[in-house]
Amino acid sequence: MNDIFYISTPIYYVNSHPHIGHAYTTVATDVLNRFRKLFGSDTYFLTGTDEHGQKIVESALKSGIDPQEFVDKISQEFQDMWPHLHIENDQFIRTTDPLHKACVQQILQNIYDQGEIYLKEYEGLYCVGCERFLDESELVEGNCPDHQNPPQLYKEQNYFFRMSAYQGWLEKELVQNENWVYPGRYRNELIQFLKAPLQDLCISRPKSRLKWGIELPFDKNYVTYVWFDALLNYASALGWPDGEKYKKYWPHVHHMIGKDILKTHGIYWPCMLKAAGLPVFKKLVVHGHWVIGGSKMSKSLGNVVDPLAMKDQLGVDSLRYFLLRDMSFGEDANFTEELAVKRYNGDLANNFGNLLNRSISMSRNNFEGCVPPLGEAGEVEENLRNSFIEGVKKFQEHILAFQPHRALEHVAWLSSQVNKYIDICKPWTLAKQLEDRERLGTVLYTALDMTRILVGLLDPVMPEKMSEARKSLGLGTGKIAFEKLTPGLLEAGTKMPEPKPLFPKMKLSAEEIISSEVTQNGKKLNTADENKEWFAFDDFQKMELKVGQIKTCRKLEKSAKLLCSEVDLGEGRLRSIVSGAAEFYTPEELTNRRVLVVANLKPVKLMGEISEGMILFSDDKGKLVLIEAPDHVNPGVTVR
Repeated sequence: MNDIFYISTPIYYVNSHPHIGHAYTTVATDVLNRFRKLFGSDTYFLTGTDEHGQKIVESALKSGIDPQEFVDKISQEFQDMWPHLHIENDQFIRTTDPLHKACVQQILQNIYDQGEIYLKEYEGLYCVGCERFLDESELVEGNCPDHQNPPQLYKEQNYFFRMSAYQGWLEKELVQNENWVYPGRYRNELIQFLKAPLQDLCISRPKSRLKWGIELPFDKNYVTYVWFDALLNYASALGWPDGEKYKKYWPHVHHMIGKDILKTHGIYWPCMLKAAGLPVFKKLVVHGHWVIGGSKMSKSLGNVVDPLAMKDQLGVDSLRYFLLRDMSFGEDANFTEELAVKRYNGDLANNFGNLLNRSISMSRNNFEGCVPPLGEAGEVEENLRNSFIEGVKKFQEHILAFQPHRALEHVAWLSSQVNKYIDICKPWTLAKQLEDRERLGTVLYTALDMTRILVGLLDPVMPEKMSEARKSLGLGTGKIAFEKLTPGLLEAGTKMPEPKPLFPKMKLSAEEIISSEVTQNGKKLNTADENKEWFAFDDFQKMELKVGQIKTCRKLEKSAKLLCSEVDLGEGRLRSIVSGAAEFYTPEELTNRRVLVVANLKPVKLMGEISEGMILFSDDKGKLVLIEAPDHVNPGVTVR
């Protein structure tokens, strides 16, 4: 793969300190960028800070310093944090950079000269936290739903961008390009939003109210609205319009964002690009939020987690692994110390770390500290090798589809398969018999060789730990090329140093142990459950749940909500199942996914299609979220 790949994080607003939400976005972007490098792409990775706007001024006033000094301080915190989290960005941009300011002013002037910006008097409700005017329909009990404060009424003259002129174009782009926004339900959210008339965008703030910003080039009495300033960083960083980096990388730009800024990136940004005559982005990749106690992690709500504190507890690479493994991309995820430690112990200490340590130790003890020779391979070795050959392909597919959580789930499964292989072959028993020495060498060589492949796959996620793992395998510090991640390439006779535990088992804190024990012993009573209507276990047993694989999926022409899937349930035929998921998933997103199916429902006819079962989704505040089965579970397996 020799393509070009440009990926950006949002530039982070510096009204307060960095938190785990910022860390997740940046780590995820870093991991995806490292994987593209591994696959052979020419990559460019941009991150940075957004440093203008009213919230910055207010935060600076509270700190008793001027805005420039304040943004210098907080921006430096972001820049200092990324190396601690093993982030390898190619560029860090600040919106106070002179070149960025010049770019913003030039694009504003161009759009103004085209007649796309006009001045008018406006009265509206302004949220300082959002730094924009809100419609009354957006308020919840008179408050901004995000910041839980009432907006202020402002009446003033401002400049407006004729964003409404681009509504038809944007609707057409979103409908025709189903892969433009991922996951597809966020594309559907944008399409739903555009069913109402698109309003023109206020893009200025009068200096009488706010001086901290980029001055409008055509009126010195105003500064630029912070979003019109900030979004242009993705192009200004590359040297728009004539920079070599801009010419090379811009046609391949992917934006990684959190779902809270979907509207600005999915509505404002493409309209701005179209008006400025710039090609629109290739893909908008949207992730969910980390949730604590049922609420989104947010600086304004004061429930943030310090990533450096978590890094000190888990270790940098283990934190990176947890963040990528535990958030199903696009969905919200719960963040607790207990979950992080359990994931660490389960996937890293007990599974992969145990595999690395036991395979090296047994090989060193029985073959003079070296990788043993490979003898005759049997069926069990061939099956394992084939699993890894297919596994590496599937892993790459998940990464290219922006599904790192599925890729890491597959690595965990592959690692468990090697551990299972060792347990079946019992090399500790083979070591006791001289006549079994060749077989012993084959088993240990195979285990080490598969472990080498796992190390290569995990390197972009845990670069420091996998460097240590390569040294333990006698491979030196150099990264393993992607084309080398195939069985049989480990060199017999390679010297291996005595291994040290890569992921020592970690204990939960006393508080978490007590909390876990109380829950498990049933002593913690949820009063909301007292009046719940319960049903008997015998009733549940009447339901037949099976793992299925969606082979094909299509929209029903006469319905905006229904999809028809052909599902393999291991019956020798495909079942037709209709689901109401079209608002949340595209057919492409569901194809080949392993799902849970209620298999013994009476067939019904929906919109002219026979439906022979039910695909299970969870309902997250009105949004359907697919419940997936692990990739390694075969269609037709019964769920108990």
